[in-house]
Amino acid sequence: MKKRIVWILTTALIILAVIFHERLGQFISTITARISAPPILLTIDEIGDGIAVDTTSQLLKKTGFWLSYNEMYEQADWTAYILTREMVERGNIRRSDDFRPDTAVLTESAQLGDYRGSGYHRGHLVPAGDMTWSEIAMSESFLLSNMSPQVAGFNQGIWKRLENRVRIWAVENDSIYVITGPVLSNVEATIGENEVGVPVYYFKIIVDISYPTYKGIGFLMKNESNPADIFEFAVTIDYLEELLHCNFFPTQSVRDIEYVESRLDVNQWR
Repeated sequence: MKKRIVWILTTALIILAVIFHERLGQFISTITARISAPPILLTIDEIGDGIAVDTTSQLLKKTGFWLSYNEMYEQADWTAYILTREMVERGNIRRSDDFRPDTAVLTESAQLGDYRGSGYHRGHLVPAGDMTWSEIAMSESFLLSNMSPQVAGFNQGIWKRLENRVRIWAVENDSIYVITGPVLSNVEATIGENEVGVPVYYFKIIVDISYPTYKGIGFLMKNESNPADIFEFAVTIDYLEELLHCNFFPTQSVRDIEYVESRLDVNQWR
């Protein structure tokens, strides 16, 4: 009888030990997953090769950003760059305002005369305020390849508020990746002799690429004056990729980038 009791107790202890070991392993795995971060999603060297470029567009690398120039609409399909806390905090280069054609565009870029008297602003895709860390980068932000016709109230209003917020995010998150462009699939009007397309919508994508947490957010805004909060126009990156028929991060791990692209939590960005 005693042997049977001992056997039952021993068996019970063994079972409890196995369960405890399994639970401990699960606990350790969970904690490890929470504190370990995926690899850095993007680097500046991958921008040019990462985003799909239309065969009719020209890829241009500038000092502070990349862009894909669309000859049909005489502006960029998209611009892309990395902005860091150091760039923002140490930037002291003044706005250059040297608007000019981009001679690197093989088919010739838009001209100053295209915007003159049009009623539209030469709206920056890469903001001059993000290029204060370099005289060359600042000057190149005023190339007309980086401009798009924007309604004055849009350019000086909600679009500017979003640009200002992006610089705050760069400081808060240490390093962010920014993609900006017009939605060229629904251009309804043109300006100037070169028929520069006037976009109805603009998009912006921001990805926090700094350890230990990575997150992303997208914005889709109509080219019009709007006093609303910028977060009313927040969307997932997946939504923008579907709208634009473009995969912005094809070289990245599917698991890692899909986690960022499919989630939208504006509270992480407020």
